[in-house]
Amino acid sequence: MARVNAFRELLDLLAADADGEQLTRLAAARAPGMAPAEAAEWAAATEAALAVRHTLVEHQRREAELSALVDTASDLARLRDPDAVLRSIVHRARILLGVDVSYLSLNDDSGGQTYMRVTEGSVSALFQELSLGFAEGLGGLVAQTARPYATPDYFADTRFKHTHSIDTAVHEEGLVSIIGVPLTLGSRVIGVLYAADRAPRTFSRAEVALLSSLADHAAVAIDNAELLAETRRVNSDIRRASEVHDRLTALVLRGADVLDVVSAVAQVLSGGIALFDAAGVLLASVGASAEPPSEMVVRAQSSGRAVSNGDVWVCAALAGPELLGSLVLTGRVTLPDADRLLFERAGLVTALLLLLRRSVAHAEEQVRGELLTDLLTGRSPSTLVARGRRLGVDLTVPYTVFIAHADGVSRGRLAAAAAGNAALVGVYAEQVVLLAPGNDTENDTDSDPDKLARTLAGAVGCPVTVGAAGPATGPAELAAAHAEAGRCLNALRALGQTGKGASLAGLGFVGVLLGDRADVDGFLRATLGPVLDYDRRRGTELVRTLRSYFDCGGSLTRAKDVLHVHVNTVVQRLDRIASLLGEDWQSPDRALEIHLALRVLAVRS
Repeated sequence: MARVNAFRELLDLLAADADGEQLTRLAAARAPGMAPAEAAEWAAATEAALAVRHTLVEHQRREAELSALVDTASDLARLRDPDAVLRSIVHRARILLGVDVSYLSLNDDSGGQTYMRVTEGSVSALFQELSLGFAEGLGGLVAQTARPYATPDYFADTRFKHTHSIDTAVHEEGLVSIIGVPLTLGSRVIGVLYAADRAPRTFSRAEVALLSSLADHAAVAIDNAELLAETRRVNSDIRRASEVHDRLTALVLRGADVLDVVSAVAQVLSGGIALFDAAGVLLASVGASAEPPSEMVVRAQSSGRAVSNGDVWVCAALAGPELLGSLVLTGRVTLPDADRLLFERAGLVTALLLLLRRSVAHAEEQVRGELLTDLLTGRSPSTLVARGRRLGVDLTVPYTVFIAHADGVSRGRLAAAAAGNAALVGVYAEQVVLLAPGNDTENDTDSDPDKLARTLAGAVGCPVTVGAAGPATGPAELAAAHAEAGRCLNALRALGQTGKGASLAGLGFVGVLLGDRADVDGFLRATLGPVLDYDRRRGTELVRTLRSYFDCGGSLTRAKDVLHVHVNTVVQRLDRIASLLGEDWQSPDRALEIHLALRVLAVRS
């Protein structure tokens, strides 16, 4: 029971925050009269109590340090007077390390010196006005090397350069042990924070770490003070930049197009603005349209900043490292920092706009492609009209079906170029298919396949061939029209009409017969070769005469009127044709083949 009571006393002392001396006295008082085993157990318990006491003290010390650092950070957050904050940091350094004097010096890089800025506990006017050259004294060494140094005896330490002025000031202050840590911003040393005693003292690693943490706060305070002064000078510019950024962002979030954003940027910067995509295609411009030099775009992309070549500024619109486009500013030879920031923010907002456009286009392309596939295959017919209505496509009206083909251009790029020329565009059965409202492929200019072929060729930079069919309404009719447009496309390519557009009705029965035929030249040579050669060598018009003869139903009289020649001339030409093609050229089989060849020639010309 006595042993239990003794242990209880140890615990009570710990609970009462007794110091180590009290614990030791209790152990000394209880030890006499105990059996050896009990005394050993008591000694072990006392050691454990002392260890617990030491741990508690360390925790309290660390808690106090952390609390001081939090208070310092709080002071910085309420920064109003930079000097007051620096005095607070020096005061905390003195209290936490329990030193006689604490002080702070700042570097003057132009003069190559570090000079005293704030002191606490100092009694010497000479010390308070001290300045040190880099590498002179402990502080100069810290300022030069950006490393903390501590000395238990300043005057006996030979690691740093002693000078008469420094030693005199330190001696007058009565300092013996000194610790100094650098005030750093990035890799730049802006000053030194010190703690010093008037008696010998060895500073622990924990004390060095604590003072270094305070020094970090001091550096932030100084930097914040400079930023505050700069902020006051450019407050109106920052407010303007924020307002412009909010305005541009609001435009994007409201669904504005690229021209709206470009116009707003041009107005804010009082210059010409042009927006190009990543491939250098002009998307929108206000007062400027010249494509930026590629090397400027590369520089802007790699630096993430606006770049200039003297009279043109370029800012890259980036999504991470990916180039989405570029903004070009003209009419501004110089660009102050505030306007340059505005231009770069415009680049960020433009990147957001281009990303949104790409995401919407990708999603819409996928949905429209699925609708087109289901429409041409007849799947889910009960929901097609409602799905089309959600995409702005009325599937209850007739549509002309176009199939576009271009060699050397991906189907995705061709489909993108065709997107603005039809109600519905997509890739189906490895073909670019377009559906455009129209009632007559021959007379409706919105459904003119040849016009569409020319438009797409201009967009992709190479010939585009277009086959057309329709109008048709509903999945079944549209699927049939799609097949017919495909046959028309095959006919155009077989006839060598690359870069043209037509429907089978426009080609006549030639298109119907040759939709899947490939050897058109061979057919023409086999049928009309001798006549074609004769006309080419002699400059005659036998082919024209033959075509007129067939078109006039075999009437010599009507043919001579069409050709504006004498009837005997027609007879002579037909005799020549007979000698070239054979006397049976007017037999039904031969005549049909010759007439077909003549129609093919007419289409090709």
